[in-house]
Amino acid sequence: MYRLYILLFSALLLSACANRPRQLQIEVLNSYTPVKNQGDSQTCWAYAMLAAIETEHIMRGDSIHLSVAYVERTMRRDRQMPPKGRAIGMTLINMIQRYGIVPYGAMPDNDPDLPLPRYAFMDGCRYTPQEFAHSVCAPGEWIGLCCNEDSAYYKECLFDVPDNWEHNRLLNIPADSLLLLTERAVRQGHGVCWEGDISERGFLSKEGLAVTSLFNGSTTDDHCMAIVGLARDETGQLYFILKNSWGETPPYGGLIYMSSDYFRKKTLAIYLVLKHQQGWHLAKF
Repeated sequence: MYRLYILLFSALLLSACANRPRQLQIEVLNSYTPVKNQGDSQTCWAYAMLAAIETEHIMRGDSIHLSVAYVERTMRRDRQMPPKGRAIGMTLINMIQRYGIVPYGAMPDNDPDLPLPRYAFMDGCRYTPQEFAHSVCAPGEWIGLCCNEDSAYYKECLFDVPDNWEHNRLLNIPADSLLLLTERAVRQGHGVCWEGDISERGFLSKEGLAVTSLFNGSTTDDHCMAIVGLARDETGQLYFILKNSWGETPPYGGLIYMSSDYFRKKTLAIYLVLKHQQGWHLAKF
């Protein structure tokens, strides 16, 4: 029996090694603000969604850097917010519509005890936090997409995860469409927020990789990150480059390379700007 366990373990290791890329070639790397560290907080959803908004605006020619500390302080005002502060990407959009947002310089992460700013300043203009939020994230500008095989496609459905205490509804589309739409958005420079499962043994944070080996068979809502680029391995497989919020960890300075297979199987939702006037028609996907 012991020999059988050794053989099975060896087979798993070989499988894991076989799924790890030997070489990654970057195809697209969009601009992003510095990688941050959420520390012991459970607000990855805020870090990731703000990072996606920042990349979106950098693509448009606007240089913005937003304050996570402001969001974490305003969370205390929301009576619905769970004690641990867990939520989903769309919660960040809803929160800054309610409470506003300020630039990073007005309330940096390393000084969270500063009083909440009454105004935000950008390019010589003065805004209230709510006015500034609307300037960087207009109401209805961002959309949440999911893939739920048990619900009708191309219709909104309840995003049924424990952290969705707001009961947000996302647009349900097929898995292949979700992947293609995400790839197209990144290639065009848009900011994208990813939400999914990192509990798998195939999520190798110390190696900066998320690969398809060693799946445990279940999918849980564990983490959010911003997608900032695309790469290929030596076999031609597509990888998404994600900006994590665990600090500038090696080997990629806080970035994670996620294979398209991992993305397809372990993505729960993405959040992006969907502009039909630019030819973004879901029916094409």
